[in-house]
Amino acid sequence: MDGYWRNSLLLAGLLWPLTIHAAEFGGRVVGISDGDTLTVQTDDNRRVRVRLAGIDAPEHDQPYGAAATRSLSALALDRAVRVRVVAEDDYGRTVGTVFADGRDLDAEQVRRGMAWVYRRYARSRSLYALEAEAKQARRGLWADSNPIPPWDWRHGGKTSKPSPSPSPSPSSRCGTKRTCGEMASCEEARFYLDHCGVKRLDRDKDGVPCEALCR
Repeated sequence: MDGYWRNSLLLAGLLWPLTIHAAEFGGRVVGISDGDTLTVQTDDNRRVRVRLAGIDAPEHDQPYGAAATRSLSALALDRAVRVRVVAEDDYGRTVGTVFADGRDLDAEQVRRGMAWVYRRYARSRSLYALEAEAKQARRGLWADSNPIPPWDWRHGGKTSKPSPSPSPSPSSRCGTKRTCGEMASCEEARFYLDHCGVKRLDRDKDGVPCEALCR
């Protein structure tokens, strides 16, 4: 998820590749790699891997990595999209802003608490306001007491000792509970969704279980 921007020039304080020019294309999303990367089958029948430009989602082995992937899948998989290209990264992925059903996927993932604003590359100031709102509401990854940004996780942050989270109470360990009505708290609902695989708690597939408890 790192390795951004090659063959770059200094523009407005950011590094942008010389090989990429302003462009836009349409297509349909045929694959989701993680919470900020997807594959688009273009209108001219090419497959293009696209990294969302202004955000950084949790890694697969990081808390909320799976939830962020599910959230992006619910937003974009099998949907028609428009991609505004801004760069190409070191992995050969197109980096761009992606719109599905008129929604900016960068903004929606941040609003849901499923990604951080990528400080080094984000150009939209509105993303920071959405992140602050999600943090205030303890939405998504912000429900954790000490969420580690992916750029720190990738570079050894996961081996450092974050503030310990309390051990789940006996009632929040995987048991027989299967419905939102049986959940005592948002924390318990998240535990059952993320660790016990009770997907029915997230009926609209936005990564947030039991909205009555968690919103």
